[in-house]
Amino acid sequence: MIAAMLVALALSCGLLDGFEIGHVPPGVGEQVSDFSYEWEEVRFASRVWERRLDDGSHRVDLTVLVLRGERLSTPAALRAFLSSYYEGDLADAAYRLVEPGVAVVVKMDGDRFGPGELRATAAGIRPSICSGRREGLPHSRGPSRPG
Repeated sequence: MIAAMLVALALSCGLLDGFEIGHVPPGVGEQVSDFSYEWEEVRFASRVWERRLDDGSHRVDLTVLVLRGERLSTPAALRAFLSSYYEGDLADAAYRLVEPGVAVVVKMDGDRFGPGELRATAAGIRPSICSGRREGLPHSRGPSRPG
C-alpha cells in the first residue's frame, strides 16, 4: 500500500523548484542528488543523476536545472548566461526560458544518450500542477505521462 502511494506521488509530483520532471531516460545512474546554489546573481535548483564506474569514480548522466534570476530576461540573455556558465559548451544541453526570470536546462551525457532522449527529457519538464514549490520529492524514472 505504501509503495503504491509512493509510486503515485512520484508520477504526480516529482518536483524540482516548482517544476515536474516527467521523463528520465532509462539507464540513468541511480544515485540522485539535489543541490541549490547561486552563480552570477542567478539561483540554481539542480537535480543530478550519476552512476558509479568500475574504477570507483562517478560520472554524471543527467542534470536538470531550474534557474531563477532577473538577468534571464530573454532567450538571448539565457543563451549568453549559459554560454558563460558552461564556458561555451552547450553541446548535449537543451534549455528554454519559461518566462522572464525563469528557465529550465537539461544536460546529459551525449556518449550514453542521444538527442531524442535529450528532447524527450526537456519536453517532460513543465510547471507543476501541485501547489507550492516543494523540493526533494520522489521523481519518475519512467516514460512521460500524457499531458
